[in-house]
Amino acid sequence: VQLQASGGGLVEAGGSLRLSCSASGRTGSPFVMAWFRRASGKEREFVGGINRSGGRILYADSVKGRFTISREKHKDMVYLQMDSLRSEDTAVYYCAATSEFLETSPHDYEYWGQGTQVTVSS
Repeated sequence: VQLQASGGGLVEAGGSLRLSCSASGRTGSPFVMAWFRRASGKEREFVGGINRSGGRILYADSVKGRFTISREKHKDMVYLQMDSLRSEDTAVYYCAATSEFLETSPHDYEYWGQGTQVTVSS
């Protein structure tokens, strides 16, 4: 299984970016998919996740109301729309997937993308 994330870049504070992630290399029911991020010198943290049907979505408190996760129906394709970006959102963002349940710990995800850098200038 391979996860490919894209869409990172440099944006001014208050701006927006949209990250995309697709999983390939398997067939079967869709993955539960999530986004994590790691800022310089910090631990990897949960940003948000979405279950297979898209009917359950979780967000970290720090991004609620600013970030939106969505997915394409019946596909392993997920998006992270990031609005009202702040300097503290600067991090490498990772896409993750699991065949199990929607959780917030990185230890619950078997598959990881390579990461995409998001830099927010203030």
